[in-house]
Amino acid sequence: MNPLLDFTGLPQFEKIKPEHVSPAINQLLIECRELISRLIQDKEIPTWDDFVLPMEDAHERLSRAWGPVGHLNAVMNSPELRAAYNETLPVITQYYAELGQNLALFEKFKALKDSSEFESLNGARKKIIENELRDFRLGGAELPEDKKARLLEIQERLSELSSRFSDNLLDATNDFELRIEDKDELSGLPEDVLQAANNAAGGSGWLFTLKAPSYMPLMQFADNRKMREKMYRAYVTRASEFGKPEWDNSVLMEEIVTLRGEEAGLLGFENYGELSLAAKMAQTPEQVIEFVRELARRSRPFAERDLSELREFASIELGMEEMHAWDFAYASEKLRERRYAFSEQEVKEYFPEDAVLSGLFKLVETLYGLKIVESSAPVWHESVRFFDIRSNGALIGQFYFDLYARSSKRGGAWMDDAISRRRKDGKIQTPVAYMNCNFSAPVGNRPALFTHDEVITLFHEFGHGLHHLLTEVEEIGVSGINGVEWDAVELPSQFMENFCWEWEVLSGMTRHVETSRPLPRALFDKMLAAKNFQSGLQSLRQIEFAMFDMLMHSEFEPGKGKTILQLLDGVRAEVAVLMPPEYNRFPNSFSHIFAGGYGAGYYSYKWAEVLSSDAYSLFEEQGVLNPVTGAKFRSEILAVGGSREAMQSFVSFRGREPTIDALLRHNGLTGHA
Repeated sequence: MNPLLDFTGLPQFEKIKPEHVSPAINQLLIECRELISRLIQDKEIPTWDDFVLPMEDAHERLSRAWGPVGHLNAVMNSPELRAAYNETLPVITQYYAELGQNLALFEKFKALKDSSEFESLNGARKKIIENELRDFRLGGAELPEDKKARLLEIQERLSELSSRFSDNLLDATNDFELRIEDKDELSGLPEDVLQAANNAAGGSGWLFTLKAPSYMPLMQFADNRKMREKMYRAYVTRASEFGKPEWDNSVLMEEIVTLRGEEAGLLGFENYGELSLAAKMAQTPEQVIEFVRELARRSRPFAERDLSELREFASIELGMEEMHAWDFAYASEKLRERRYAFSEQEVKEYFPEDAVLSGLFKLVETLYGLKIVESSAPVWHESVRFFDIRSNGALIGQFYFDLYARSSKRGGAWMDDAISRRRKDGKIQTPVAYMNCNFSAPVGNRPALFTHDEVITLFHEFGHGLHHLLTEVEEIGVSGINGVEWDAVELPSQFMENFCWEWEVLSGMTRHVETSRPLPRALFDKMLAAKNFQSGLQSLRQIEFAMFDMLMHSEFEPGKGKTILQLLDGVRAEVAVLMPPEYNRFPNSFSHIFAGGYGAGYYSYKWAEVLSSDAYSLFEEQGVLNPVTGAKFRSEILAVGGSREAMQSFVSFRGREPTIDALLRHNGLTGHA
């Protein structure tokens, strides 16, 4: 049997082969199309059980077959799997695009909304029907046939371009290697970084790559300025005209933006920004731009102070008359060490993987009354671990942890759903999540050690995971993260980050890798003092990306005057204080917006940070580890998933609408710079 068609349990990763992909998906698409045809021809007034439920079942099977394929393409990329994925992607895209354009299906949903049954449905089912009606309008169901055909072409092409963007970036990242034979060139680098580089080189010399666990420490600690410059240039020119022509994302970006604009126009919107916001909390591109400009205004004085202090320090203490982009992380780490008398490397020694996971699980267990235990399941790589979440002894969720970087895995960190919670055949289906990071693997006989930033990343992704796993909704369309507005989906993840700065949480999740002693309070106090180190600069960086994204999708017209790069230069001139070199090609690797679903939505990180900071402030008021507050957050935010509007969930938890005050306070952007 084709393992992709086995829906009896967890994905059978050890059995899935590239040759399984096309036959499984094609068979399921035939079944889906036959079902849709039957449903449309049915003359009866549609009901939930006879109309919506069969579609949900069919589409869940399709997503549970395609999901593991997309997941493997992201975490165990190979030429054969990539070919199978890219061959099948247009077929999947076409099906969903056709579905969104199906006027007869749209009419069926309208008839269900107008039927006597609708008022008797629960809130979750009503929300699903309302979402469907919205999505049919956004999918072009009401367009004339010629425009439908063009929209279908656009959506298929955009899907192909996004996949190629991602492939190009992975290939360009993997292509660069820096081999060093003389250890004298590597002064300043921590021992575990040197050991990892030596292992990567096969024991002879040292090998550095553009993967985060190799690149970031080198930029932060290497005294060799020329080597930092070489690495920086390679990193910021990935997938651009400076590399192999077949991996250049420049033309792809222009086409993606052009096609998104055309898609929006076909659907009656002024621009893609408007189309993107039709299903989000924010109302208009102008509102978003005003929001990020206000944040920029608040952040800029602090960013200017940060940069002035860093330049002065680099000049006086490091002898850098001019500080370049490849000096920034290095000089910042030296200033941090001088000002707060500790280094990130020193802190890292206190965060072995097992202690961090134990502390993370203990926090979640305390807040939400859960129990997390390691379990077993078929996995795609030997380093992947699998866990059960139990509540009062009952299994309520399961998740995979894939925490280490490797060449077959795309960069960054992300959560994805494997199975969603729903009631099916009278039983509750247990939700399952993937949580993926790109941390350094164990070296020699030492465990994996995480920087504090990596601990924050892990908590962030686990917040997404809990949003998916702790839902109590029984309808798949709004269960977990399904149906949650995109600019609210970061609330539970960013909320979790706050606990990484609480002594009563952190003290119980540390153990020095050599001495086994916990993190000293004095070192934690230094970390806390340094928490908002350069927060002005960091805030402006996020604002720069958010404004660039929204302007590109609302005011920019490719081929008419400015290039994408010139647009970004204009944004930087307005909001940034730190200017990169002319050859920097950041957009070419900005996969969030060109390949990751954040197009005209990158502002969501800051938007949701307002929500998450304000939500967390209730824990600050009532006790950080207060199970009563935790139970309220679980029931009003995590449990309801997408079954109601995000603002309604926030107000139910906080008792009022959000304010920006907690965000500014948490980021140290209050008072005078």
